[in-house]
Amino acid sequence: MDKQMVVSDENNLNLNRPTNFQGVVEMGNKKFGQEIRHNRRILGVINQSLIGGQSYPCVVNKRSFPDRHEFCEKKQADPVHRPITRKFAAQIASSQQPRVEESKKPNSSASGPSTFGDCIFIDEECKPPADQPVPMFLEQTEAAPDETDDMEEVEMEDIVEEPILDIDGSDRKNPLAVVDYIEDLYAYYRKMEGIGCVSPNYMSQQFDINEKMRAILIDWLVEVHDKFELMKETLFLTVNLIDRFLSKQSVVRKKLQLVGLVAMLLACKYEEVSVPVVGDLILISDKAYTRKEVLEMETFMLNTLQFNMSVPTPYVFIQRFLKAAQSDKKLESLSFFLIELSLVEYEMLKFPPSLLAAAAVYAAQCTLYGFKQWSRTCEWHSSYSEDQLLECSRLMVGLHQKAATGKLTGVHRKYYTSKFGYTSKCEPAHFLLQTQL
Repeated sequence: MDKQMVVSDENNLNLNRPTNFQGVVEMGNKKFGQEIRHNRRILGVINQSLIGGQSYPCVVNKRSFPDRHEFCEKKQADPVHRPITRKFAAQIASSQQPRVEESKKPNSSASGPSTFGDCIFIDEECKPPADQPVPMFLEQTEAAPDETDDMEEVEMEDIVEEPILDIDGSDRKNPLAVVDYIEDLYAYYRKMEGIGCVSPNYMSQQFDINEKMRAILIDWLVEVHDKFELMKETLFLTVNLIDRFLSKQSVVRKKLQLVGLVAMLLACKYEEVSVPVVGDLILISDKAYTRKEVLEMETFMLNTLQFNMSVPTPYVFIQRFLKAAQSDKKLESLSFFLIELSLVEYEMLKFPPSLLAAAAVYAAQCTLYGFKQWSRTCEWHSSYSEDQLLECSRLMVGLHQKAATGKLTGVHRKYYTSKFGYTSKCEPAHFLLQTQL
């Protein structure tokens, strides 16, 4: 009986024992419920380590598969908060953000959670606890407003940047244009132009002539050149031969006109198809010299110059720069008008031929258009920036202002005819002189 009563008492105890773990059963001096609860916490930690990391508070996983858990975390990350590079920002702006709209899902209702597959998103629990660090993919990574403005300014500068035109593309089928060698030719001209230049102070070694006499001679030769209807390159070579000869040989003023006539005769033999005869040159000089004197000076000048007639003059460069400027007849005539005014002036010898040509084209553009204009194409082919041309261009504008005054008006009268479109009537570019510091 005692044993049966003990067994029934134990059965009664089993029946009265709670089925859940909310109650507390004392076994000796230990609390059985607390021990089981502690074991559950340990199992939860082990489960999290198996999954791969602590799950985000707002995600409740029905299944503990790693792929489901990772997919839920990736799905929760808002694509708007992903890092945006400059290139990616430009692509978004151009494509009107089609991918971001496609990746968006219907918004969850305000009253209840939204579900996706096996993942449950609870809006009320999306905020992490205060003591928990914010995940990196939720940090604010959008570009700052200042950086966005900088990106827009850089992109606008790239868009409005002026292209360099191919000025030789239309001449590729012209064998006389030698397009395949044109860049090498002008590189050689730039290298050799120093040989054809003279010292800007060579007149100091002359004892009987001065720079004013030189100006009178060249102004007269401009009229002779126009009367004989010679080519433009002949005039530039004539002036070059005169300066190179005077820089090496002292000449009395009585023979200065003879030097000019012989220099033009040599330039005609080098450039022209039909050369003026010696008798015509003697008549032009009012029979101041004989035929023998002309031929003797021709021989003497060639020996002094060592028969070096192939030098790059300003004409060689101005033709190229006018092509780069896409000039018309009016711009071409005005450019030659300004550079011929410079040929007369002794002070313009300090500038190399290429700089004179580029400054003449630049000053002509300013005169016609009324504002400064020097395109990237002109700068590329001339190798001169606008700042490098300002000094020479301002001097040319000053020569243009006084071209019709004084005694040396040969260039002005030449370009005052219908043959040159009354170019010398153009108003000088006064604003270039006003901006001078």
